Amino acid sequence: MKLVRYGAPGAEAPGLIDAAGALRDLSAHIDDVAGDALLPETLDRLRGLDPASLPLVEGAPRLGPCVGRVGKFLAIGLNYADHAEEAGMQLPEEPIVFSKATSCINGPNDDVVIPRGAQQTDWEAELGIVIGRPAKYVDEAQALDHVAGYCVINDVSERDFQLRRSGQWIKGKSADTFGPVGPWLVTRDEIADPQNLAIWLEVNGQRYQDGSTATMHFGVAQIVSHLSQFMSLQPGDLIATGTPPGVGMGQSPQVFLRPGDVMELSVEGLGTQKQTLVAAP
Repeated sequence: MKLVRYGAPGAEAPGLIDAAGALRDLSAHIDDVAGDALLPETLDRLRGLDPASLPLVEGAPRLGPCVGRVGKFLAIGLNYADHAEEAGMQLPEEPIVFSKATSCINGPNDDVVIPRGAQQTDWEAELGIVIGRPAKYVDEAQALDHVAGYCVINDVSERDFQLRRSGQWIKGKSADTFGPVGPWLVTRDEIADPQNLAIWLEVNGQRYQDGSTATMHFGVAQIVSHLSQFMSLQPGDLIATGTPPGVGMGQSPQVFLRPGDVMELSVEGLGTQKQTLVAAP
């Protein structure tokens, strides 16, 4: 299934994309794509619905973040072998874990705001994991049983805040709008192998990132298992799994985002995002 949230920011309704690509309303069956709606038993119930019986949503409403009421927004750094090489850094022995503030979460096609004082705003196309079943001290062999599905995440980053303003990476990762999520949540049963998905990103039509989740250092199961050793994971928690090479910081000369630039990105089978950069008011 492809689950979506559509409508005005803060008032999104739950929906489903049918086999023909049409948007269907799920409001009679769940109140949001969030929390208990992501439990395996709820997803099984939704799979049993006939999409043709659901109300058709007319027009082209805004798509919001495909997951609501996110409790934790975690991310993994330096998780692609070719990206670590690009950055001139060694691959870590354990996953590098950081957080993005949940207030940065944005719709997949909403504008991205360059914050005040920013000098080096950058892009990172990533495979996102959506937790569906509570996970604590989970073995790697069972880790995928706790995944509801996958989505596209753009881990927008202000490198000056991240690397030169002291403290933790979260400072450069959490500006409002720095977490586009979606367009839809694709349930785990539709993704045969999350470690074999093409991933790309373009800025103003020029392709900068063109990689594959096959080059991940730590795979999805390893990440979920690892994180569950340090904290419980709850339905709706988001995990950004790292980015392949081609970020702006890695270009020679370096390239950073400016107002008016347009980012477009995708992970195979998970849809496409498109954002325009605007200056902070």
